[in-house]
Parts: sequence; structure tokens; C-alpha cells
Amino acid sequence: MNSMPNDVPELDATDLAILDEIQQDGRITNVELARRVGLSAPPCLRRVRRLEELGVVRGYHADLEPGSLGWEVGFYALVGLETQKLSVLEAFERMVTAWPEVRECHMIRGGGDFLLRLVARDTAHENALTSRLTGADHVMRVQTLQVIRTAKEEVGVPVERR
Repeated sequence: MNSMPNDVPELDATDLAILDEIQQDGRITNVELARRVGLSAPPCLRRVRRLEELGVVRGYHADLEPGSLGWEVGFYALVGLETQKLSVLEAFERMVTAWPEVRECHMIRGGGDFLLRLVARDTAHENALTSRLTGADHVMRVQTLQVIRTAKEEVGVPVERR
């Protein structure tokens, strides 16, 4: 997620209902979406397009099951750098965002500088990724946390309908 926008757009109850519905089912047809939020299809589509143009809707994607594609290991890495100079932070971000195994990269406060979510094919691949991290320029420490089981995993954010 990017940093907070400076200008939060005005969203009415219908906008929030649309957002809630499309976050739950990005493949919903415009006709069905319009029916669920109490609009006819053309104004519903205009509202969706407006929400996309405002950047409230960042995109649509399929939620893939990692194991079915050979990504057996999920893990997090807490990374501490030697310095917080902007050039070092940006170089680290450029490096890890180029790795396909890094699925999320967050600069954090407290306990480290970055929190990464990664996927690996197996434990050997996880170890290789960890070694790449620990050997990277300006990396002082890396703590990894392997995911054993996931009880909840939801994309997006809670949408509070008015």
C-alpha cells in the first residue's frame, strides 16, 4: 500500500456499497453490481470509472493459490539497515522490489527498517533468498519468520457502509 493520500475523496453510501461489492467480487458484472447497490447500469458504471480514476480502486486481480504453482513456503523478513539515509533506503527498495519472490515490501517503524513478505519454492530456496538479503549492501540484520498456517488472509480494507 502506498502512503496515505493527501486528499481523501468524498464517498457517499452508494460509492461505499460499490467498493464493498467489487472488493468481494472483482468479476461481478456491472448489471449485477448495479442491482445490488440500487442503481441502473449506466450510472453504476460511471461511478466505478470515477472510483478508478480517483485511485480508490487500484486494480483487479485473481487470487492465486501459491502451493498449486509450486510456491510451498511463505515467510516474512524483518530487515535492519546500517543507516536510514534516503539513498540507502531507496536502493534497498529498488533491489528487493525487483525480486519476483518479494510480494510485499513495507518500510516500517520500530524493530527494523523493512518488513518483506516473500514466497519460496522450498526451504532451500528460502535459505538462498535469506542469504541474498543478509549479503546485500547496508543490511545489518535479517530475521525471518516462516508461515506455518494462515487462519485469515483478506485483501483490501474494511468498507464501512453508511
